[in-house]
Amino acid sequence: MNLTRFPVNPFVELTYILWTGDGGDAIVVDPGMMAAAERDEVVQFLDSHRLTLRHILLTHLHIDHVASAAWMAQRYNLPIEGGQADEALGALLPKQAEHFRIGIELNPLKLDRYLSQGDTLTLGDEEIRVLEVPGHSPGSLAYYVPTSNFVLSGDTLFSGSIGRTDLPGGDFGILVKAINDKLMTLPADTMVYPGHNRETTIGDELRYNPFIN
Repeated sequence: MNLTRFPVNPFVELTYILWTGDGGDAIVVDPGMMAAAERDEVVQFLDSHRLTLRHILLTHLHIDHVASAAWMAQRYNLPIEGGQADEALGALLPKQAEHFRIGIELNPLKLDRYLSQGDTLTLGDEEIRVLEVPGHSPGSLAYYVPTSNFVLSGDTLFSGSIGRTDLPGGDFGILVKAINDKLMTLPADTMVYPGHNRETTIGDELRYNPFIN
């Protein structure tokens, strides 16, 4: 499976496209684009590789990860998929924009399909497993692709750090437990692609992350 990252918006959030190859299928994860040029770059990538978008997946519903979710859903006639426990954050999307002083207008965001622990999706001949990793937000999800040996961790796990828990719905103890139970049990050589900053591996985080037990 191919993976392409687009750093977008003032928070330098990473929007991911998973794709099977030219002329194949694709999934977008966390479409946080806030500028027209950022949206155009993602669309041009899909078009240039002749990709058919199959899913719009969210790791959580903070504004920097979902700013273009509704726009993409309308453009590609697809449901928005994510964790049900984050719907309160989606309802407060306009207030999130006010809180972070982002000069864009957004409507409340509602999920069309709920994903939870144990759910699986497919892209090409590969399976994508849904992991519930609450703590940064109540409904945070990670997406694990065992065949390609990577996990998209959203804002749960970072290189040498973990997600912040001082925003509404955050809980430090719940987050650390989720990371240890759901992510640190993956193979050590699993690549971790987070919602911001550089990639890492499960093994490196087991060795060097001060938040990991």
